[in-house]
Amino acid sequence: MQESLLNKIDSNNIPKHVAIILDGNGRWAKKRFLPRFKGHQEGMKRVVEIVEVASNIGIEFLSVYAFSTENWKRPVLEVNSLMDLLVYYVEIQLDKLKKNNVKVITLGDISKLPTKAKNAIVKACNETSTNTGMVLNIALNYGGRDDIVNATKNILEDFNLGKININNIDEDIFKNYLYTTNQPDVDLLIRSGGDMRLSNFLLYQTAYAELYFTNCLWPDFKEDELFKAIIDYQSRNRRFGGV
Repeated sequence: MQESLLNKIDSNNIPKHVAIILDGNGRWAKKRFLPRFKGHQEGMKRVVEIVEVASNIGIEFLSVYAFSTENWKRPVLEVNSLMDLLVYYVEIQLDKLKKNNVKVITLGDISKLPTKAKNAIVKACNETSTNTGMVLNIALNYGGRDDIVNATKNILEDFNLGKININNIDEDIFKNYLYTTNQPDVDLLIRSGGDMRLSNFLLYQTAYAELYFTNCLWPDFKEDELFKAIIDYQSRNRRFGGV
């Protein structure tokens, strides 16, 4: 099935920047009478697989919503399990990311992460910083509104230092103060799990993104689901406000 779907993809019309809201881990576990941790564990395996597939088919930027600013409201045990999973998978996948020429970048305020998790992700960013292949944005302690507020503060700081003329501020300058500085806007945003909302993810960057929602829970999101999303994207007429 994967090969059949792959053959339907126009290699000349691959979305440059794909963002994914990884939703449904907890429900996947609940359906199987498993602890939520097992859902996150299975979901992390899908992230590893999708990163490799995305890189192989020519996606240049892949942004995954791993942990939002609101996720701190979850039970402490679940948050700790998520952080432990992050450390584990970053450590075991780092050599593979380097071999596949993937560059890791974090989106969000990682200073709030537990020390072990922060150190692991910083190490991954540092050791892949010279890679020239697909950029993997991992959103950790990220919120779209926080991103915009943070950019505004940094612009004001540069204005006060005389580094920027307020009359020169335009959309291009503003977006380079966001966490995704020097990256293109999102072309395709995918959300698994059936809910149809952005959940505070890349609000500025998704202004003209094509939105794709699927009922497939994230732990069930295999490469064929990614191919379906891209095929759907390629069937759309992107007008960007024009005719």
